[in-house]
Amino acid sequence: MLDLRTVTVMRYILPLREGGSLPALAEADDDFKYVLKFRGAGHGVKMLISELLGGKITEVLGLKIPELAFVNLDVDFGRTEADEEIQDLLKFSEGLNLGLHYLSGSIAYDPSVKVDPLLASKIVWLDAFITNIDRTFRNTNLLMWHKELWVIDNGASFYFHHSWQNFDTAAKTPFKYVKDHVLLPQATKLDEADKFAKEVLNDAVFREIVNLIPEDWLHWDDADETPEEIRDIYFNFLKTRLENSEIFLNEAKNARG
Repeated sequence: MLDLRTVTVMRYILPLREGGSLPALAEADDDFKYVLKFRGAGHGVKMLISELLGGKITEVLGLKIPELAFVNLDVDFGRTEADEEIQDLLKFSEGLNLGLHYLSGSIAYDPSVKVDPLLASKIVWLDAFITNIDRTFRNTNLLMWHKELWVIDNGASFYFHHSWQNFDTAAKTPFKYVKDHVLLPQATKLDEADKFAKEVLNDAVFREIVNLIPEDWLHWDDADETPEEIRDIYFNFLKTRLENSEIFLNEAKNARG
């Protein structure tokens, strides 16, 4: 159900200089264009893991998100690139990266546009659940495409993995950054969103999602755990956070108040 296709980059089109990770627009061997997130960027494979886990949870919640795909980058791909910064990024990103299907003609969400309250509540719930600090009025990371709201860019989620300590404590945090969420003012149905999420998310879904993380992304210099142990920590974080959702739900309600 949750598998990803794997494609190979054929053409680097242009850098997308929003944010610090220097994603790019690229064309793959399936003739589709992708917004490509690189393993050689600032937060490396952890950012790709955030995108993967957050993206698949978004999908399970029935929210609109561009298709995710694993993207192979050849060793020779960046050698003709004139920009040294981009050439280095491509060199350090050889192997498996992550792409999101490019939504041609989409526009950034305008926070003044009204959103269905349940949809707004589901997106706020999602971001509080995955601890995504980056869906704010300044940087909405939401697109309008074909008159529907699409969720993009979950790379700033699961920030506990940057220190990689006390996942159990991290799973039970209230997520104070929810106060800055662009859709919080419209999220009047948080209880309904929580109830819905608990109907569709469960241990089997979480296990399937964490098992998607490529082995290649789980060899970390700053962790002693094996790839399987790292997957288990992500699984237990998700399981524990769902079981204690009232902690971040109450924080969101208080922030609305």
